[in-house]
Amino acid sequence: MRKFLFNASVLGALFGGFTALRATLRGPRDWRLILVWLGWGISVALAVADVVKESQQEQLENEPYDF
Repeated sequence: MRKFLFNASVLGALFGGFTALRATLRGPRDWRLILVWLGWGISVALAVADVVKESQQEQLENEPYDF
């Protein structure tokens, strides 16, 4: 869990969520708002996938070799 909370891409995506929420509360509700939330969802998915991929890479590097 800690690897998700302290990753820069995940933190950036979460702060992007606050920006999307502010846009929802203050701005007009039209097709651009849907794109804002869609973009935020994609950025969160990519950030989480990046953390998972880094974790898998670290596990592969730390495994002993079987010959």
